[in-house]
Amino acid sequence: MTENQKKQLLTIAKNAAAAAAAGKKPPKALSSEAELNAHCGCFVTLKNRGELRGCIGQFISEAPLIELVSEMAVAATTGDARFFADRITPQEVKELDIGISVLSPLKKTADPLSLRLGVDGIYIKRDYASGCFLPQVATETGWSKEEFLSYCCEHKAGLKPDAWKDKDTEVYLFTADIIEEGK
Repeated sequence: MTENQKKQLLTIAKNAAAAAAAGKKPPKALSSEAELNAHCGCFVTLKNRGELRGCIGQFISEAPLIELVSEMAVAATTGDARFFADRITPQEVKELDIGISVLSPLKKTADPLSLRLGVDGIYIKRDYASGCFLPQVATETGWSKEEFLSYCCEHKAGLKPDAWKDKDTEVYLFTADIIEEGK
């Protein structure tokens, strides 16, 4: 993706977050560029002074990436249940740092410890429970592979910490192209 395309996605996310915080519909996101119309998953992460304020995404999408970024920015602004009691205000949007993680397809692994910390994200699923961590979470926390997997099981999927070792638990790996403001 070119720097211009990355800037376009960040602008779309910022405009969608501003509209959502103000209770308005975001502007329509359109592009004729193939990279921005790719059908892939993405997550939008919102932080204020380094503190998480929202993070929502999808692993797959029928919508073009440019539309999914807008949709996930709205969801991260208004739909992250962790922040329902402390919603993002229109004034706060100006202070937000936006990150977009454009995802590769999920790949199921029989060896969860084959993950590459800081490179691979994880999606853990068992029955109706699931949770994920983007690749950058490992870098931000400094966790070991075992801690990364266990914390995802327990705190994101609601499973036992060592559920990732069980053959009935599915572990998927993915990578992400990370687009951040000022980087």
